[in-house]
Amino acid sequence: QVQLVESGGGLVQAGGSLRLSCVASGTIFSFNQMGWYRQAPGKQRELVAGIIRGGITNYADSVKGRFTISRANAKNTVSLQMNSLKPEDTAVYYCNADFVASGPHYWGQGTQVTVSS
Repeated sequence: QVQLVESGGGLVQAGGSLRLSCVASGTIFSFNQMGWYRQAPGKQRELVAGIIRGGITNYADSVKGRFTISRANAKNTVSLQMNSLKPEDTAVYYCNADFVASGPHYWGQGTQVTVSS
């Protein structure tokens, strides 16, 4: 079995920073992609940032230039550095991963990020 555990959420003022981490554990022998999604009440879950084999990244337009995703390969860990946070970034942030192409996708339990104005 595979488990994803997120950490690093919290309450921060607008303009501040947070760093989220996601650690995958279990029976894992490879890497395909890991990413971060977020969901605010009443809204659809949306992709924030992702990273795939080779280190290629992609970002939602709303966070480009402010958020950076990175991976620690040996630990099956992905981080999201969030700078210049805005109130509209407030959401539950979820880690997502799959470890082989076309393999099962896994989700973490989520971590709350709240940005006050």
